[in-house]
Amino acid sequence: MSIKITFKKNIAAKNIKNYVLFVNEDFRVNGLTKIQLQKDSIFINKVIKSSVTKKKNFLTINLNASQKITFIKIQNSQLTLENEKKGADFFEYIKSNSLTDITLLENNIKNTSITNKLFLDEFLHGLELKSYKFNKYKSKKADENYKIFISCNKNTFNQSKSKKFHSLLQGIALTKDLVSEPGNILHPDEYAKRLLKLKKDGLKVSVFNTKQLKKLGMNALLGVGQGSIRGSYLVIMEWRGSKSSEKPLAFVGKGVCFDTGGISLKPAKFMEDMTYDMAGSAVVVGLMKSLALRKAKVNAVGVVGLVENMPGGNAQRPGDIVKSYSGQTIEVLNTDAEGRLVLADALTYTEERFNPKFIVDLATLTGAIIVSLGSEYAGLFSNDDKLSNQIVKAGLSVDEKVWRMPLHKNYDKLMNSKNADMQNINYVGGAGSTTAAQFLQRFIMKKTPWAHLDIAGMAFSKYGGALNSGGATGYGVRLLNELIEKNYE
Repeated sequence: MSIKITFKKNIAAKNIKNYVLFVNEDFRVNGLTKIQLQKDSIFINKVIKSSVTKKKNFLTINLNASQKITFIKIQNSQLTLENEKKGADFFEYIKSNSLTDITLLENNIKNTSITNKLFLDEFLHGLELKSYKFNKYKSKKADENYKIFISCNKNTFNQSKSKKFHSLLQGIALTKDLVSEPGNILHPDEYAKRLLKLKKDGLKVSVFNTKQLKKLGMNALLGVGQGSIRGSYLVIMEWRGSKSSEKPLAFVGKGVCFDTGGISLKPAKFMEDMTYDMAGSAVVVGLMKSLALRKAKVNAVGVVGLVENMPGGNAQRPGDIVKSYSGQTIEVLNTDAEGRLVLADALTYTEERFNPKFIVDLATLTGAIIVSLGSEYAGLFSNDDKLSNQIVKAGLSVDEKVWRMPLHKNYDKLMNSKNADMQNINYVGGAGSTTAAQFLQRFIMKKTPWAHLDIAGMAFSKYGGALNSGGATGYGVRLLNELIEKNYE
């Protein structure tokens, strides 16, 4: 993060260089004389009564040669998302106005129309989400470290102790960090090592290496990684926050740390972006960390398949046939349709071993979903209406939207193979995202409620969004946390 928030017991406004006042929609400040000297209060009121001022959401004025005041116009919203977006907008404001050291007067909120007791938590959460920056490999880092002090009455008020917001922030930051790492650093061997560190957060972490996966018969997953000098792994993260007998919620992620396309090599242009082909796994990792940090009252398991798809001398060839963990055989017609092979084994194993209430998988699976939905919605495919509706509703609540796409048995014929049980790509053409999901559905063997989220258009943004800066978005952590919190705790 490029911002540091510190809480301090009451600081007199007259002793603050730059401070912030929250004002009502009509730019009215109640109780101003309690905050400022009488003469300054008169001057402030003159400024904020201006018709031009009232059209602004943020305004900074010079009170004197050594002191500035910034006004934030707020409305009485009980919607967490609106308050978070206001905080994110404020970060953009202080960034563009070079306000690097400011103090928010928490008591001032009581003098506005705000009745939402979590307003400041939500406001600061949005501000922190927007402030994320990945500059780990910059030898000279820009001087953009922002300090925000919260002046408040009670020592007990501390946003960093708010489990929900703190855990979400930590989980999302971890997801963004993982997605942002270059492929030469975050290869499968390193990724698996990092996940073992999550034990300190209270997660049970198990790592299956290449040798162990061979014994298990995960040949679909292993085939993807066999051209790389790096190992291939299946990593399982377990959180037990409910009764030991209660079925867990299961989340499965595609972790292709770098995707060259294998022998079916991708074009060179934009191949550097394929470092984020492991974003589905990163969402699962960030979610599991969040659940552990906030001690969620639920049982959950996260399963990620970690591979690197390289065109080495031992790489899988187009036309190879592999036997999956489920026992079904797959003809690999295109080695660049690799994510579904990784997920195939991970899905069947997760269902068989954990017998979960539901399975949600996430993957940057197809370019076709970007053609369909752009970067506004993730594609949702599911065998269960109840689970689908819950995911759609959760997405709208946190502004991580999904759009349900069709599955139908008639699509199966596009994935049937003459030489094996199925092929990994539809060469007839069309319905690229749907046929990929239809392929995955074949590996849900016990009809467990299942949803597949194709997040290819959502995991990375060159422009940024309402609550994230450009780059890795962390899309999916808030969505799945909301799904769990509102329906399963």
